[in-house]
Amino acid sequence: MQKTAICLGALLISLTTVGAEAQSGPRRDEFFWLGEINKASAVINTDEGLLDRAVAPRIAAGLRTVLHAGEKPGGKRPTLVITFEPLLIEAAGVEATLLHAGRSSQDMLATVRAAIIRDEVLTLAEQLRKTTATMVALAEKHAGTIVPNYTNGVAAQPNSYGHYLLGHVAGLQRDAERLRQFYARLDRSPMGTTVLNGTSWPLNRPRMANYLGFAATVDNAYDAAQISATEIPVELGAVTTAIALHAGAYIQDVMVQYAQPRPWILLQEGGGNTYVSSAMPQKRNPGLLNDVRGQASSVVSLGIGRAIQAHNIPPGMNDAKNVGDNAAVIGGATRVLAGWDRILGALAVNPERALEELNSDWTASQEVADVLMRQYKLPFRVGHHFASEVVDYAKAHDIRPSDFPYQEARRIFSTTLTEMKVAGGELPLSEAEFRAALDPVAIIRHRATAGGPQPAEMARMVAEAKQSLAEQDQWIQARRQRIDGALAELDRDFARLGTP
Repeated sequence: MQKTAICLGALLISLTTVGAEAQSGPRRDEFFWLGEINKASAVINTDEGLLDRAVAPRIAAGLRTVLHAGEKPGGKRPTLVITFEPLLIEAAGVEATLLHAGRSSQDMLATVRAAIIRDEVLTLAEQLRKTTATMVALAEKHAGTIVPNYTNGVAAQPNSYGHYLLGHVAGLQRDAERLRQFYARLDRSPMGTTVLNGTSWPLNRPRMANYLGFAATVDNAYDAAQISATEIPVELGAVTTAIALHAGAYIQDVMVQYAQPRPWILLQEGGGNTYVSSAMPQKRNPGLLNDVRGQASSVVSLGIGRAIQAHNIPPGMNDAKNVGDNAAVIGGATRVLAGWDRILGALAVNPERALEELNSDWTASQEVADVLMRQYKLPFRVGHHFASEVVDYAKAHDIRPSDFPYQEARRIFSTTLTEMKVAGGELPLSEAEFRAALDPVAIIRHRATAGGPQPAEMARMVAEAKQSLAEQDQWIQARRQRIDGALAELDRDFARLGTP
């Protein structure tokens, strides 16, 4: 199976497809957004008397020529103001530069970058929602599947696999929250701030923002292109890094099972999930896990790189602003989430094998100490010491929890009281109570803590997760509709300028 090697070059999405999932119609690359800015400038400045109404139709016609030519196969789609403008002059004459009143490459390109990243962020938000929804559905399915959970790489306690998954869902919900908060700071138009201190032209910045689908304007003209434009990639890197870290942690938890001769969770074989070793016929390597983990590591590298590139430079420098690099970070995180979603769909969980592992180890031993303290008021450390001695004896004599001799437990309890100088007598737990305290299924069913794996709490948390997913979907759709609606309104108003 060919391995996936992700590097900056591989992650760097061609800007002809940036935001392709977010909308149909024209490619929303730099060329597209430079065109939209020019269309909005023509409409607004004509309406407000900054552009002669007699000249506007000829400029509009030239702009249409440039934009239509750019949509043709092999058509020129310049990405910079200084390479876009000569095409406009060629199509409409030098008077077309009247559109440049109060504008600069600084505010125009800052706006272009924000608009492109905005589309990419909504695509990432949608994939984050999809992957989280898959995990919630799997959690609901496995609410009653009891499995080992691990701390410090060692089997620690029994848990519902559904509860474990909801723990990861909580992390993804925070990722979604961070993404929405980031979007709110991103969704502000820098247009009209010119280089860094505004312009003597009375530009209508709010109307420009509305036409381009932004919720507001960047308030401070110096901040617009000099501070926030460099800060945005750094925050973007932090958000995507958090997503990648969550994915990597989950994948590693599954990966450790492949070191076991009889794992309780694996990927279904075939379909690109696993592949046979070229030398060892018994091996089924988890290629999908390796690939997605590698992608997540690359996203972390690129995400941290956003801060490194923005570090120790004067305000306004372009080091961290490259829209291709920034889109690559988002595109990489989107692919990690899509791969994670595929992993969740390919899981093969064996509840019987998981329960067998729990019953062959002593992951339920803490419950013995808890029961002794909760029901019989024995200090926890005494109960803990007793349970630890039981485990030591069991491992020394290769005894499973279900087979541990009750009389031996009574002896160890008496010895523990003597060693710890605690007054008392016989083990207060009956044999039935002792066995029940070691039953992983009963332990999970009788948990009482809010947020625990017991059935009532699982049902509550699943319902709340579904509600959160519905709200995320509404948030995404509302922002896409606002952008699409704003651009449609701009097209209608631009058409009013007519032809010369």
